[in-house]
Amino acid sequence: MEQLRSELTLVLGETVSRLETLSEQPFSWLYALYDRHGHAMPLVAKYFRHKGRAALEAKKLTMLGHEGMIKVPVVYGLVLSQQKPSHEVLLMERLGGVSAEAPARSAARREQLWEEIVEGLLAWHRIDSHGLTGSLDSIQENRWPAWFQQRVEVLWSTLGYLRPPFFTLEDRQILYRCRQQLPHLFRHFSDPSVLIHANLRLSAILKDPHTDRLLAMTQPGIMLWAPREYELFRLSDSGAEASLLQYYLQRAPVDEGFIWRRWVYQLWDCVESLVHTGEFDRPRFDHAREQLLPWLG
Repeated sequence: MEQLRSELTLVLGETVSRLETLSEQPFSWLYALYDRHGHAMPLVAKYFRHKGRAALEAKKLTMLGHEGMIKVPVVYGLVLSQQKPSHEVLLMERLGGVSAEAPARSAARREQLWEEIVEGLLAWHRIDSHGLTGSLDSIQENRWPAWFQQRVEVLWSTLGYLRPPFFTLEDRQILYRCRQQLPHLFRHFSDPSVLIHANLRLSAILKDPHTDRLLAMTQPGIMLWAPREYELFRLSDSGAEASLLQYYLQRAPVDEGFIWRRWVYQLWDCVESLVHTGEFDRPRFDHAREQLLPWLG
């Protein structure tokens, strides 16, 4: 962290006295910056340990900000460090507010917040991809089921190469069965791909602590064009996130196959995290496996 502080001091031309960790993700760390007097600076630094990720996030934030109704952080600059370990830093606007995970002061305020979030999401979801599908680093003119099956094949092959010792035979069996059943699980699927945020969680949403009104959405994923159901699968099936999910579905229903495909997405999302970061969310994987089993026949 001391090396990063020195780098940012040089880049900004102003002393950065300290960094404060705001959040940690598999691919990145977000830091608040403080000046020589100990005052918070009006920007944050997002540190990426994988080459190219910072530029992808900058591009995604720019698209979301230009096309939507919900505020997202403004990107100020990108720092490509020559220091080891290799890393990149995205300089962004510092936003106020608290996480939407914090309970609302009343049921009416919570419903108002859900309404604002859903309206903002639907503004993005009305932007058609015109036949394009995929993530920022893998956009194709393709149908979503075919694109997703390609992605699964790459993950399956990579997992076979890595062979993590904690991955059990039962884990591999459920993935194999799911992989074999993909044509059936996506049968008759025809929803178009649209612009998505791709990391829809309450922790990525900021609200005003006094009014519970929506302020912004942060931490987008790299998936760019995908069907609306792929936006929703990260929401939990219990608690406040389940309430937000139901509110969205009441306003804008998706294909009924989402009932089982949400667990397909969650299962392979856990695998992707394992492949790319070495981190494996065992409880989340096991929950998805249990929910998916009845649909595999």
